[in-house]
Amino acid sequence: MSDYVKLSYDVVVIGAGGAGLRAAISAREAGKTVAVMSKSLFGKAHTVMAEGGIAASMANVNPKDNWQVHFRDTMRGGKFLNNYRMAELHAKEAPDCVWELESWGALFDRTKDGRISQRNFGGHEYPRLAHVGDRTGLEMIRTLQQKVVALQQQDFKATGDYESGIRVFAECTVTKIFMTGEGDNRRVSGVLAYWRTTGEFIVIETSAVVIATGGIGKSFKVTSNSWEYTGDGHALALECGGSLINMEFVQFHPTGMVWPPSVRGLLVTESVRGDGGVLTNSEGRRFMFDYIPEVFKSQYADTEEEADRWYTDPDNNKRPPELLPRDEVARAINAEVKAGRGSPHGGVYLDVSKRLAPDVIKAKLPSMWHQFKELADVDITQEPMEVGPTCHYVMGGVEVDPDTTAAVGVNGLFCAGEAAGGLHGSNRLGGNSLSDLLVFGRRAGIYAAEYVDAAATKGWRPAINENDVTDALEWALKPFTMTGGENPYTIQHELQEVMNDLVGIIRTEHEMTLALKSIEDLTMRIAFLNTTGGRSYNPGWNLALDLPKQLLVSKCIALAALTRQESRGGHTRDDFPMMDPYWRKVNLVCTVDDGELVVEKKSLVSMTNDLQTLFDEVELGKYMTAAELDTAGQGQK
Repeated sequence: MSDYVKLSYDVVVIGAGGAGLRAAISAREAGKTVAVMSKSLFGKAHTVMAEGGIAASMANVNPKDNWQVHFRDTMRGGKFLNNYRMAELHAKEAPDCVWELESWGALFDRTKDGRISQRNFGGHEYPRLAHVGDRTGLEMIRTLQQKVVALQQQDFKATGDYESGIRVFAECTVTKIFMTGEGDNRRVSGVLAYWRTTGEFIVIETSAVVIATGGIGKSFKVTSNSWEYTGDGHALALECGGSLINMEFVQFHPTGMVWPPSVRGLLVTESVRGDGGVLTNSEGRRFMFDYIPEVFKSQYADTEEEADRWYTDPDNNKRPPELLPRDEVARAINAEVKAGRGSPHGGVYLDVSKRLAPDVIKAKLPSMWHQFKELADVDITQEPMEVGPTCHYVMGGVEVDPDTTAAVGVNGLFCAGEAAGGLHGSNRLGGNSLSDLLVFGRRAGIYAAEYVDAAATKGWRPAINENDVTDALEWALKPFTMTGGENPYTIQHELQEVMNDLVGIIRTEHEMTLALKSIEDLTMRIAFLNTTGGRSYNPGWNLALDLPKQLLVSKCIALAALTRQESRGGHTRDDFPMMDPYWRKVNLVCTVDDGELVVEKKSLVSMTNDLQTLFDEVELGKYMTAAELDTAGQGQK
């Protein structure tokens, strides 16, 4: 059997993006030793792709903003399927997290009077996104990395070893979370990982694991996500007894590049629309006015004149429909293209050149200007972009306690960021992702550290069963022993085609049934995955280890989407086109029981009365049943 290095840390954080680093910082500040497992190069986390800004109600641009308005916007965006407690904590704590980031050295754009600048974004009532041009995620990662380095320098002064408190394992992938104990005492005991550069294995004993692995986008053919997003964290949680919620809700960002083919799906930040960009079809018409849902009619302009006035006088005019939540805009673009009113390469046009001067565009949107100029030979200061929907984010994820981020049903497991479910309901608002990482990454680190102490008082020491290690190593090396088997890239390509064509923006029962059959067939075929060469720098072998997790999570998405018989947020059923108040009360929970994937209904926790009073009764009536409103004291007596 292959050799491995054995190490021990108090907390293992899987993922080195915004949520993972923020969790690691909290855990280290609580006095715990922390291992940070980074699947790719350190600093290349997917967080850097989040360009528009961090949503936080600091009221720097509009003094009317506050956490209650942010909470209200988040619930509306999620179509009231959100875990209300997570949405409340997120709205309340986001401003402090941004100011904390600034105190650690983040260099935000400023207002004329020197405060952190905030920009408009889809679904947000006021300009709320703290930003650094259109490179906010990059600045966030830089700042968090620098904070990690600062903590390492403190540790060096105390111990003579920079990595005595926090060690970052770059290009190191976790394939297994080990468990020990029985019944209520069953708990996390460690992880198995391997260096992608050498193929060597590491076993780390730990009492607490924080999953911060991001999303699932590489299950789809057209995606803004990079290669790392294969649903690792989602699957790891399922495999050790956790549950996933809301997996049917996949967000297709309305604006990804559509041309040239080599960059199809690459993200075009919502900042373009937040700063005045408009969407038009091949007839030159701003079509979004045709797609304002009834539930949003009171908040969005129904004429171009009013929409244009909003940019200079937001208090007396309604918002442009280009700034509707992402699910609405993506469906509208999809409908225009299907109706034959799309651009030459299968998208629509997004134009900011008619509203902003070239020097302003280059200052506010430097990455977008460079991206289109270099990759598509399009100068966005002079001409429109071609854009279309791209798989961008999954609202579903590991079911967690809203306050502690502890994974439901698994002692010692915590989760934050995109891999966690609940906060965003059926649809995430732009900008809420980065503040989500900060708010719940911080909480994950704090409560993981507290759990380590509590486990120690119980005598729960990490103790990995050697037979479990042997089995995990045999599984990981199996692709090298197969001859004449399946190519991992073929399986992944077929999965991406299935998910894109059958479980995409618009879904039907027939197509999802076909998708599930195809996923079952692919799952049978991965038993015979074959890879050649050695373990060092072998992407074929690396993919072979990712694919079982990718297929498991894809099955969760398809099965949950088949089960939910309504359209809501990021889930649109052509055969059930309307929102259903019954389904608003239901979370779909995925678990693995005796090797079989099971989807069950679970009642959504009702919002507290004090939070319900933030909404108008008429608005709540568009989502809730009369019985719910009466119970909350909001209905007619």
